[in-house]
Amino acid sequence: MTVAEALIHLKVDGWCVLQQVIPPDKVEEICWRVEVAVDKHGTIDGIRRVGVRKGLIAVEQSFSPYLADARLLEIAETLLGPHFRISFTTAQINYPGNPRGPWHADWPFNQNNAGHIPSPYPDAVFHLTTLWMLSPFSTENGGTFIVPGSHRSSNNPSGKNGVDPLAPYASEMQACGEAGNVLVFDSRLWHATAPNRSDRPRVGLAVRFAPWWLHLDILMPGSDERKRMVEETGRRENWVEAISSELYESLPGQVRPLFRHWVRPRH
Repeated sequence: MTVAEALIHLKVDGWCVLQQVIPPDKVEEICWRVEVAVDKHGTIDGIRRVGVRKGLIAVEQSFSPYLADARLLEIAETLLGPHFRISFTTAQINYPGNPRGPWHADWPFNQNNAGHIPSPYPDAVFHLTTLWMLSPFSTENGGTFIVPGSHRSSNNPSGKNGVDPLAPYASEMQACGEAGNVLVFDSRLWHATAPNRSDRPRVGLAVRFAPWWLHLDILMPGSDERKRMVEETGRRENWVEAISSELYESLPGQVRPLFRHWVRPRH
């Protein structure tokens, strides 16, 4: 798929898949390293059978060279403008037996988050989500459920739009692909965790991109915005860990501009 073709799919369907962003001979080791990072530094929910490590870049950087994939950067710049940046790096593992998750759109369109854009949304791209397939994504192991075209809706099931968040949707499908592929979608797209019916973990990495003007400090522990909007209200919100200047300098040169806003004192 060329960049031009990907942009058409993103405009019409809200999603596309870029193939072999991580080379086949590299992805297995990166997958293993991410699993280890979740085990050592993340949280594993034994009931819901999922493992998560938010702010993954702070503890694991093996995937970082591939964040500068030329196709991915061109798509991000075309849709978000110059000076775009990475807002999240989150490891997401679905272990065998995990249940189906609720329909939602990603931050800042998830209406359950403290820092959300109230619906109805304007019909514009504010944020991009990429899901990196570190293991193959299949219908058996829980390839992410998506609703093509739902990015053009002015709300989503997290905003009580009349759609049952836990019920199958008529036009749903699963995004599948080989290890090393990357699912790219408009963050407004309705999606949900799918059950893993295989006997091995389904390992993914969520990397999200924001334009320069989208304020991210509510995600940062210790910021005034987070204190005012999350801690003082008791609302729920994601968090992204700051990175040290030493870690920042260790990143590939093309990747550093995507993270310079996260180089801050840790709290």
